[in-house]
Amino acid sequence: MCTSLTYQTSDGHYWLARTMDFAFELGGEPVVLPRHYTFQSVTGSQFTTRYGFVGAGAKLQDYILVDGVNETGLSAAALYFSGQAQYTDTPAADKLNLASFELLNWLLGLHQNNADVAADLDQINVVNFELPLLHANVPLHWIITDQAGHCNVLEIRADGLHWLNDPVGVMTNSPNFEWHQQNLGNYVQLQNGSQPERQFHDYTAQEIGPGSGALGLPGDYTSTSRFVRAAYTRQFAPRMSDQAAINTVNHLLEPFDIAKNLKLQTNGNSDYTQYRGYMQLSQPTYYFQPYENSTLSAVQLTEALLTKDTATVLPVPRQQDVHQLN
Repeated sequence: MCTSLTYQTSDGHYWLARTMDFAFELGGEPVVLPRHYTFQSVTGSQFTTRYGFVGAGAKLQDYILVDGVNETGLSAAALYFSGQAQYTDTPAADKLNLASFELLNWLLGLHQNNADVAADLDQINVVNFELPLLHANVPLHWIITDQAGHCNVLEIRADGLHWLNDPVGVMTNSPNFEWHQQNLGNYVQLQNGSQPERQFHDYTAQEIGPGSGALGLPGDYTSTSRFVRAAYTRQFAPRMSDQAAINTVNHLLEPFDIAKNLKLQTNGNSDYTQYRGYMQLSQPTYYFQPYENSTLSAVQLTEALLTKDTATVLPVPRQQDVHQLN
């Protein structure tokens, strides 16, 4: 599952934030891949990064990251896209062949901004390959944003590759992005204020307490409802300073957190928010908040990390931190 949204501070800088909602235990931790890291694909291809980046992931055959921000301030997140994503079955001799779960490394490792990504999309071929951890092909799509605030969605469907402008600044899961965008037309009445009083023949009805402007805002955990809720949340979010931004973005994403056992799959497994990730683009920093510990852990991209010979994994405490006051 998963929900993602972008945020602009009052200083004109951008963030990308996401929840990672999944039933299978992914075991992700903050990982830094340095510059000039040669990535080995399960397809047999390889490429060497130009830019270092930090995000959440784990090492399988090689390091697999599902979100992150690189040293130039380009940020991306991979979200589930079941029933919609469709990749090729055959590697292409004239392209860089990658599995879906490897594409984020290519996005962040080789590009400075969204325009760079768009220019290079004809160089890749996304191939059906099983993720070793899940023993299954992984249907994904991606939200990508840069320091200038450009936001795009990348989807690979039966009719080919789609590089879509995302003026809403949010993304969830299936259906495709255009469907979600059109569906917002069903919610144009939403506002963060109050609805006006309404005359019903000889009776004047007034709201019962504040908040009536948001009546009809969906609160369930479906992808379609979360998209509308994220669009509403982002639209009315206050523009805070860079210093206050992490606290604000944390609060904005909090309503999308799914506790265990509240959302069950047909097989009885529980989808839940395994972590929340917050990516600061202006001073490339990754904030990680696991399910077990609501305290934020931060990794800033430093020259020492970017120039290491190997990847750096930074485990996060999984027991809730508590400030004892007496």
